[in-house]
Amino acid sequence: MSASAPGIASHARFVSLEGGEGAGKTTVLDALREALRAGGDEVVSTREPGGTPLAEQIRGLLLDPSHEPPSAEAELLLMFAARAQHVGETIRPALERGAWVLCDRFTDSSFAYQGGGRGLDPAWIADLERRVVGVRPGLTLLLDVDVARGRERTRGRGAGPDRIEAERDEFFERVRAAYRARAAADPARFRVIDAAMPAADVAAEAVRQLQAWRGGA
Repeated sequence: MSASAPGIASHARFVSLEGGEGAGKTTVLDALREALRAGGDEVVSTREPGGTPLAEQIRGLLLDPSHEPPSAEAELLLMFAARAQHVGETIRPALERGAWVLCDRFTDSSFAYQGGGRGLDPAWIADLERRVVGVRPGLTLLLDVDVARGRERTRGRGAGPDRIEAERDEFFERVRAAYRARAAADPARFRVIDAAMPAADVAAEAVRQLQAWRGGA
């Protein structure tokens, strides 16, 4: 590992997928996992919030619309509680034994959703990242799609929207802007992929970016 920020280590075999609703992260995650396994690598694919039994229970508290809606501050702290457990129980052990970790969302999602979407202070989020998480992906693939198109895709799903998916378009516009700003500020880590393309093309581009990163990692 090499230091990427004070108190935070970046790991080359840690890859995160980010993006708004309907960006197609699940399809891309499957393609990346198969590409790495074809090369003989061990791959751990996981998600946030979640990734351990306790973190999955916190996910239910956060996303189930039947539960009491948390305040923005409570939402952020629950996200980091789940993330702390996830890092300690799943992510760090996998990286330490030489596996690749593919994660559907990581700390960038808190900067986008709780920072951009909810308006919480990004300095607070950065402090939590340093104190609670301490690790950052070496590569982050941002699947970028306009809000209207992404939300149209989510409406085609069988299940109803979770609590965050039910937010207004204005919320998701702020989320998208926050993601794009983070990508622009850290081009060494982020690769932005046009997720408006057909799903197969998005997946192929993501695999291409991963293989280029893997070759230089």
